[in-house]
Amino acid sequence: MNALVTGGLGFIGSNLVDYLVSQDQNVFVWDDLSSDSASPDYMNPKATYVIADVRRINEAKHPKYDVIYHLAAHARIQPSFEDPLECLSNDIMGVAAVCDLARKQGTRVVYSSTSSSIGGANVFGSPYTFAKTQGEEICKMYNVIYGVSTVTATFFNVYGPRQPITGEWATVIGLFEELTKQGKPLTIVGNGEQKRDFTHIDDIVSGLFELGWKDWTRQQFNLGTGTNYSINQLAAMFGGKSVRIPCRKGDVMETLADPYLMHHTTGWQAKQSLPAYIEDWKAANM
Repeated sequence: MNALVTGGLGFIGSNLVDYLVSQDQNVFVWDDLSSDSASPDYMNPKATYVIADVRRINEAKHPKYDVIYHLAAHARIQPSFEDPLECLSNDIMGVAAVCDLARKQGTRVVYSSTSSSIGGANVFGSPYTFAKTQGEEICKMYNVIYGVSTVTATFFNVYGPRQPITGEWATVIGLFEELTKQGKPLTIVGNGEQKRDFTHIDDIVSGLFELGWKDWTRQQFNLGTGTNYSINQLAAMFGGKSVRIPCRKGDVMETLADPYLMHHTTGWQAKQSLPAYIEDWKAANM
């Protein structure tokens, strides 16, 4: 199978590329390296790369793809407040460009969305959340009008190898790991009672693979564990001191996946336990 991965040099995308290569897929990657989580060091020697803006994807010649995984995005809530126009342009026009390529090729699209927009809740909470919900609607439009096979994979709080560990793009687990290694207090936003469904990257990429090889048209699947933990609970797992900083604009209080449809449709379920992961990490790094 020929698979195209947009955003294939970022945290999630590069892990997906490695997994697809391990499954003997012919993998093509489109990434402009604009994300702080992206790095040329993540290139897989068995994949083919184009370094360019996803909005220009239809200007290039392409092989025939069996599936397109659209992960390229101006991701994360906080950076979207600083440059809303770039976020909206990239995250809305990017998915439109990808769906149009799929229309021309007659191939299917697996679109990555965000847990902050589930059920339409908090759709106007940030430019990023709004843009991702519009991306879902664009996928539906291309399916209804043009018959493009599209499926949405909703991610929750993903963690694991290659997660960003500094700056506004950092995951909370990546940030806690880095602060712990440096012997610094853990930074907790607000009262720390925000709850998140933390899902390991290995579970995410195996779930994406399940969605890519078969036609699940217009379905929306939650790739999560179905269990969430507060930031205070997460900090307690790491141990040590903590400091609190003011709440941030756009943050939601709780995310929790309902993985029932994903499990009963594809057989997939998350396997990695967050407490076990942190214990293993502490044993290796402390």
